[in-house]
Amino acid sequence: MIFSLAPKSQCTASLRRRFSKSAIQVLALPALAATLVCTSPASAKVTITTVPAELRSNHFTMTINGQPVAVSHAAANYYFVNFDLDGSGGRVEISITAPTEDYWAKGVEVQPWRWNIRPAIDGRTITFALDHPAKLSITRPNDHLADAEMFFLFANPPEKDAPAKNATGVHYYGPGAYHENIDAHSGDTIYLAAGAVVFGSLNLWDVENVKVAGRGAIVYDGPQNPGSDEGWKNQPNWHVIVMHNARHIDISGITCIVRSRTWMIQMRDSRYVNFDNVKVIGGSPGNANQDGMDWLGGGDTVVRDVFIRAADDIFAMYGNWDGYTEEALTTPGHDVDNILIEDSVLSTSISNVVRVGWPKKIFNSKNFTLRNSDVIHMGIGGCGVPFSLFEIWADPAGKGEHSGFLFQDIRLEDWYSLLQLRQPNPSIRDVRLRNIWAIESPSLVPSVLKGEVRGVNIENFKVGDRLVDGAADVPMDVSDAISPMVSRALTAPLASFTITPSLIEPGQPVIFDASRSSAHASSFAGRDKLIRYEWFFGDGTTDTGRLVHHKFPDAEGTLRDGSGRFRVLLKVTDSLGQTDWSYKPAVVETSLQPAEAGSRPAPGLIFHYYEGDWAGPPDLANLAPAATGTAVTVDSSMRKRDEHYALSFDGYISVPVDGGYVFTLLSRDLGEIRIGPTVVVSSPAPVAQVCSSVGNAVQAATGTIGLKAGLHSIHIFYSHTTGANDFAARWEGPTFSAQSIPASSLAPKNIPVARH
Repeated sequence: MIFSLAPKSQCTASLRRRFSKSAIQVLALPALAATLVCTSPASAKVTITTVPAELRSNHFTMTINGQPVAVSHAAANYYFVNFDLDGSGGRVEISITAPTEDYWAKGVEVQPWRWNIRPAIDGRTITFALDHPAKLSITRPNDHLADAEMFFLFANPPEKDAPAKNATGVHYYGPGAYHENIDAHSGDTIYLAAGAVVFGSLNLWDVENVKVAGRGAIVYDGPQNPGSDEGWKNQPNWHVIVMHNARHIDISGITCIVRSRTWMIQMRDSRYVNFDNVKVIGGSPGNANQDGMDWLGGGDTVVRDVFIRAADDIFAMYGNWDGYTEEALTTPGHDVDNILIEDSVLSTSISNVVRVGWPKKIFNSKNFTLRNSDVIHMGIGGCGVPFSLFEIWADPAGKGEHSGFLFQDIRLEDWYSLLQLRQPNPSIRDVRLRNIWAIESPSLVPSVLKGEVRGVNIENFKVGDRLVDGAADVPMDVSDAISPMVSRALTAPLASFTITPSLIEPGQPVIFDASRSSAHASSFAGRDKLIRYEWFFGDGTTDTGRLVHHKFPDAEGTLRDGSGRFRVLLKVTDSLGQTDWSYKPAVVETSLQPAEAGSRPAPGLIFHYYEGDWAGPPDLANLAPAATGTAVTVDSSMRKRDEHYALSFDGYISVPVDGGYVFTLLSRDLGEIRIGPTVVVSSPAPVAQVCSSVGNAVQAATGTIGLKAGLHSIHIFYSHTTGANDFAARWEGPTFSAQSIPASSLAPKNIPVARH
């Protein structure tokens, strides 16, 4: 059933005239099939559909302009809503109600961040407006791993050229539930109307010239063992979409759900494949072996405007895959080449964004492009090697030539590392990263180039508002490989801005000045000037112009978590259409913690080092330190062993000006930053790595505090079990970008060690 909704009062009146029922009542009539068009100059046109009972869920409820919309259960703890939105006529109001009154007590996060959506919270209901098609992930802050509850909202562009139910040559699935597999034949057109749900697989086996379209869904829940990897098999009815030697395939508009531990969309030796506006959601108890899209040989594929939530690599390329036996792993595979992915939203609970190869695999790959996309969640930790934006892992026995990889205009939100390229034989060539924006957080572990790796170029890589200008700043470990070229793009514009004043209170006028932004010289000298400045203030409002004034409404912050930290983004565009992004936090505070003394230079902090094997946080007050001294920097370099130890740092931190400050702690286990009596940062629960990788994943914990200028007591605590020693403390203030806390800002102070 399809409805087009305008604001509640107008739409209800229209429905009563036509059906003598209210809009809510009409939506509840499962036998009625109709399209209702209600227009209003202030509202966008929305087309929604009913959902079969087999997919429907009441865990969340949702309305559009006050009218109920059916919510579907996808997989694991994931839920979604699909509707079409024509934003040319205005906007719609969306309300989502959670299952408990305190559900949003710690805030709400809507991604991608560039959409600048900050919902209002009223008890268990959040509300926001939307005036354009978008693919959104809605969660509680920092809750996006496999056990998270996630709500996905897919506002699709209006559907075009939908066939009639009785159209010649069309396999038409109308609204309702179907328990069957779809076995395509050459020349088929398969249409899943809005409200159609097929429980089964789409099999494209030795076929060509097949078109699959619509707004319906395919739900796959197969017989795979949730405790082991059987999902690699290339056989019918084993994936939500499986291809074998297929040619000229077009798939658009549909939603794909995977509830079992299997690779989701698998293509073997298939070419000339197009995906457009396809939504893919996977989740299973195993939280593994659930790739988004896999190429086992083949290619010539265009993936455009997709959303993928995976439980493994989002995109993976292999020459073949026939199991984990020595013979299967070492049998040479077919080439994978010519893949374009663009304009997409990408999320995984574990593993990489893009992976090529596996140890012992033998094949070649070339000509892969990922561009203009949002990586909203990357896996944390590692499986043999750390997870990353791009991984080629063939070490130690894999073989193949891999070249022509371009990553351009990529926005990184929750991410782990940039590159893990490990190829001993024969080579990796021509890997280009251009315009990569790590919007808020730094790399949590170093990138690695190992083996026969040449021609890696990183241009215009920005972390927050800082342009990375050398390999050491990525950071990157290079072994045998040729060091990468890291530079500013010669033709790209540069977005940069300042915020005045340093101390921001709710309702206070704030000046945002982008005068530091610039176009860059190129062969089009005199033409490439900045023509547009777009501001996204993190409070749901926007503005344009080089210099703008803005008032923040409260001190809750973008996430409404009480932090006061607003995520401010600037996007500049030059006359050639090139863009750049920059990020700064604007910290709004209603009060400042007073300083304990005036500023003075200092050499560092007093550290205490402990050894022991603790089941939980160690009680440092009742432990004798194994060593003590003065630390110039806050790191783990003063440890005497690599496992089962703890460190504490005590002293003063010198705050240069009144204002809001952001502190970040990177750790694998437990940690804390305390300023005076206030715990500003506390590490989340540790997350174990997988595939027998030792220790836990590195996690970043962030907190915000308002401070008066002068010296403040600081206490930093860190405990470590096993694995690499990745530990760092960073801060960011009104007058400087995010950085490690320098020794010049620290002063030692002998005080009693705090109890934990």
